Amino acid sequence: MDLLPSSAPLAAKLRNTLIQYHSIGDSEWRVAKKTKDATVWRKPSKEFSGYLYKAQGVVEDVTNRIVDHIRPGPYRLDWDSLMTTMDIMETFEENCCVMRYTTAGQLWNLIAPREFVDFSYTTNYEDGLLTCGISLDYGEVRPNFVRGFNHPCGWFCVPIKDYPSHSLLTGYIQTELRGMLPQSAVDTAMSSTLANFYSDLKKALKPDK
Repeated sequence: MDLLPSSAPLAAKLRNTLIQYHSIGDSEWRVAKKTKDATVWRKPSKEFSGYLYKAQGVVEDVTNRIVDHIRPGPYRLDWDSLMTTMDIMETFEENCCVMRYTTAGQLWNLIAPREFVDFSYTTNYEDGLLTCGISLDYGEVRPNFVRGFNHPCGWFCVPIKDYPSHSLLTGYIQTELRGMLPQSAVDTAMSSTLANFYSDLKKALKPDK
């Protein structure tokens, strides 16, 4: 079991990596899925043999409330149908922690439940927020789970200039599910999961819910 890394350098490196992803030109992305709530693109990842996914959609709410629903905390388990458990293992500062979470099986359980241990960091970005994470090899793997690995991932959430009650939410996700899986199944699951993430989040944010 590895020791926990120092949080400040890891947070700075993670933030810089996500900002780099955010500056990748449109021509490098290929559309993977489009729904009324979001568009998902992908390009080959430089971190592993799979894809880096980009998802984007407009969410009707203020930036802080949206990010509070995404980052580690009490809201996420309430609405994210993929996440089945979440525990904060270590807290460095208010905006920085290590969490362990598990995900449900997907594609009729072709993809079995997974466990992840992620370093999570939330910081200001332009007029909004960036919440980002990366997996750590830390803690014992629970029985009945395959330990997955998130390469640098994150969500940029910024208010739309003329509509401050609406925010543009852009995510970058590159998850290595590990285990014996056909890559085509992983790619199908990732695109659908990201599109569903937006529709589930929008339902959770509705005041009449």
